[in-house]
Amino acid sequence: MTEPENSRKTNHTATASLEILTGPARGTASWLAGSTLDVSLDETDMIRIAEAGSEPLENGVVARLHRSGESYEIEALEDNPLWINGERFDSKQLEQRDLIEFGDKGPLSRYRMYRQGGRLRRSLGDMLDDAIDYTRVSRKPRIMRLQRAIADFLYDFALKTTVIFRIGVIIALIFLTYIVYQQYRSAIVLQQQAETSAHQLEDFARSLSRAREEALRPADLNRLRQELGRSLIDTAERLEILEKRSAASRRVIAEATQSIVFLQGSFGFRDVETQRMLRYQTDEDGNPLFSLRGQPLLTLEGEGEVARREFTGTAFLVSESGALLTNRHVALPWEDETSMEALIAQGMEPVIFRFIGYVPGIESAFPVELLKASDESDLALLQCSEVVSGLPHIKIGDRQPQPGDEVIVMGYPTGLRAMLAQTGENFLAELQDDGSLDFWQVAERLSQAEFIRPLASRGIISQRSETTVVYDADTTHGGSGGPVLDTNGNAIAINTAIIPEYGGSNFGIAVEYARRLLAEAGIKTD
Repeated sequence: MTEPENSRKTNHTATASLEILTGPARGTASWLAGSTLDVSLDETDMIRIAEAGSEPLENGVVARLHRSGESYEIEALEDNPLWINGERFDSKQLEQRDLIEFGDKGPLSRYRMYRQGGRLRRSLGDMLDDAIDYTRVSRKPRIMRLQRAIADFLYDFALKTTVIFRIGVIIALIFLTYIVYQQYRSAIVLQQQAETSAHQLEDFARSLSRAREEALRPADLNRLRQELGRSLIDTAERLEILEKRSAASRRVIAEATQSIVFLQGSFGFRDVETQRMLRYQTDEDGNPLFSLRGQPLLTLEGEGEVARREFTGTAFLVSESGALLTNRHVALPWEDETSMEALIAQGMEPVIFRFIGYVPGIESAFPVELLKASDESDLALLQCSEVVSGLPHIKIGDRQPQPGDEVIVMGYPTGLRAMLAQTGENFLAELQDDGSLDFWQVAERLSQAEFIRPLASRGIISQRSETTVVYDADTTHGGSGGPVLDTNGNAIAINTAIIPEYGGSNFGIAVEYARRLLAEAGIKTD
């Protein structure tokens, strides 16, 4: 399409056309029909195409088209430059979609071939191709090319497509914008979750650091040996005073001692989806890496050592079948810290690596497993079956305790440290010489030397409610899960928490909850 007279021709036998992409005739096209065609430009850079010799061209011929097979060959005339696909030619066999510029200022045209003539239709893809090709081959400055291409594309889209098509494109763009926005929001949420997971890993790493700080070191043994005299004398005197004050107390302690179990365990975390364990991050030499705060770096990748959190606690035998009562937070220690609960919420699951128990008078440890955890109180039932034969068990009391009643609390407060404090200089020196400071080895050595024995403290009940019993008997962390006994040796509560800001007041869970838990698990007691 060039001049109107050419645009009005509808020769359906034409097999090629020139589409005008720039200039005042942009968007028009001329069908090419004839064996030899002359091309001229007028003062406004309008293209005129006519059969050679059929009519005079006012401004002279700038190029000539010769039919060559199914296509045309083009040649430049009168020293007028001819640019095809950005390169200058004197003549060239035209190919589908060639871009032609007639002269240095002439409009840009696209050569197209058709199997038959007909109305020219341009798709959205054609419009994009025109804009891209113009930007690629035009010899104008880059900024001008880009501006012109965008403006031409928007013009074609606005005026040369149907209303329904434009509405469809706009709807598609709105939908695409919505999808991109949702992806952006999802990326933000994932980033927040990643940051939250990083904080949770840092919290768990901090927990591991605390456990490492609590682990025994040679310096700890030195300090224990230095303080042994005073601490051992104080402990012995307190126990001696307690036993001398009442023959009943001596009998209760002696009868209950072999029923009090020292618990040891370790756990870690595993990704539910990949089943990869949470490990210590290491360098190329396998050495663990630490943050600037001195906390170990953790990861689900690599082959570093699995991160293990060690714990201790107290339980007591309540049946001949080997059922043990303890606290839920002892049996499920990851529930005791908010950071670990957050890890579980992020797709991690806790894994118990080892859970064992010791009782006084028996050298070997025995495996322990969770039988049932209470959902209404801080109680859990454990099961051991290997060493229960002949061992005494503690009876669950029937009488309701009252304020002023005397109680005896038994357990293993502070875990290994309290038992080491009772061993004596020679035993500590042997441990130090052997370097046997491993969490499991220390307990094994203590058991072999018959130093695993529960501590007992006596106090008075100050308050009682339907759920808890409050008393002032001395205890601390590690004694959780131990029995609170009356003067007849019956359990009237399960030791669960200390409240040091209330003058050493301690809390125990009323045995009514223990009795219900035992019934739910089908455990028969005396």
